[in-house]
Amino acid sequence: MTEAGKSGEIVRYSYATRVNHWIVAICFILLALSGLALFHPALFWLTQLFGGGPWTRILHPFVGIVWAIAFVLLAAKVWRDNFLNSTDRQWLGHIREVLDNRDDGLPVGKYNAGQKLLFWLIVLCLLGLVATGLCMWRAYFALPVDIVRIASMLHAAFATVLICAIVVHIYAAIWVKGSVRAMTRGTVSDGWAWKHHRLWFRDVTRGQQK
Repeated sequence: MTEAGKSGEIVRYSYATRVNHWIVAICFILLALSGLALFHPALFWLTQLFGGGPWTRILHPFVGIVWAIAFVLLAAKVWRDNFLNSTDRQWLGHIREVLDNRDDGLPVGKYNAGQKLLFWLIVLCLLGLVATGLCMWRAYFALPVDIVRIASMLHAAFATVLICAIVVHIYAAIWVKGSVRAMTRGTVSDGWAWKHHRLWFRDVTRGQQK
């Protein structure tokens, strides 16, 4: 059950969930920077952030493992809330109103359809990155060079999609005022919850009244 916050506030994420989220976020930034450094010679200067080219090559897959494990732990907590349902189709049908910040009254649970689709896209990219990354990790997996080449191209494709998805995620969090606070302080205002996640607000407040 979701706990009550201070007067006029609702706890959206627990301390453990927030720590988990920021571990995922920090690992993603490290992976994006080191991956871009290894992707193209013009970005090789980014390897200096990790102690040079050899260290970048060594650290990248290990940080990837930490990122994957942290994301799986986070996903285990939220995946049930990310299944699409009939209210999500209604939300998508009013996407213009949502983009114009006129989404008052739309029935939304803890996550809206956009957040749910983003979640499953990240899951797909995670699976693709882990699978292709292992194929490329020649220090431990000696696969035929043709497989490594194909894995490298797919790895870059999955990474590009994921980076774009995370940029959208960050933009949306900043664009919807009050969203970042949920992952820094753990709480949101009653007004924010009522405006953006009305069904979730009703479920939470109903639980508080029991």
